[in-house]
Amino acid sequence: MADPARAAKLAQRIKVVVAEALGRKVKDPRLEGITVTDARVTNDLQHATLYYTVFGDQAVQADAAKGLEKAKGVLRQEVGRNLSIRLTPTLEFVSDEVPVIASNLEELLREAKKRDAEVAALAASASHAGDADPYKSDASADVDIDEDDFDEEDFDVTDGEELDEDGNKQ
Repeated sequence: MADPARAAKLAQRIKVVVAEALGRKVKDPRLEGITVTDARVTNDLQHATLYYTVFGDQAVQADAAKGLEKAKGVLRQEVGRNLSIRLTPTLEFVSDEVPVIASNLEELLREAKKRDAEVAALAASASHAGDADPYKSDASADVDIDEDDFDEEDFDVTDGEELDEDGNKQ
């Protein structure tokens, strides 16, 4: 088993070599719009997975996948020439779906922002269904409560205790 750090470095080197080879070695017109986005190598350095994107419709993407499968041998040969490792890893090409997922997420965020604006507009023009203060009471706030308002039986006082002016036990 190789070191994972070495596998990551090798993956980046393979990504660069394949991208350059697609530009100058492979003459297939189906591969002109391909961008290699990422590469992963197993820890035993035997298999490399390369992720790519192609801008265009489904037909262009399908043609690019066929072109990559056809050029896989030439690309592996180029990787073997440019890397100083004992065994050249096998190459596997996988279409990278991250840009598609990202555009879908952006569309969902735009839709959510639009709906939030609609709700904010409705909330700005809304009024209360009942009173603005549902907790208001009938007693006015100006009423002072005196000690005359309470009887001595309202307090927990034993026979030997008396209350002072503030209603505290003495």
